[in-house]
Amino acid sequence: MPKYIIEREIPGAGKLTPTELQGISQKSCSVLDKLGPQIKWVASYVTDDKVYCVYMAPNEELVREHAKQGGFPANRISEVKAIIDPSTAEVA
Repeated sequence: MPKYIIEREIPGAGKLTPTELQGISQKSCSVLDKLGPQIKWVASYVTDDKVYCVYMAPNEELVREHAKQGGFPANRISEVKAIIDPSTAEVA
């Protein structure tokens, strides 16, 4: 299944309290439950003014629908084409 990185511009995201982050997470999970098992939230990374989310979904449209139903911004959605890490540098 394709993996997507979603860039969400949320001014002050890094200052959100644990309770606020929990509420956002609960809203996201609620929408995911409605959309069904085809879309999965992998992780999100919170920075000062943005949140970068990793989702698995059959297409970008479903990712956009999640954002729409949840009331979340989805300023940029990029399909992951490859994943590399330090082990990629190793010779087989």
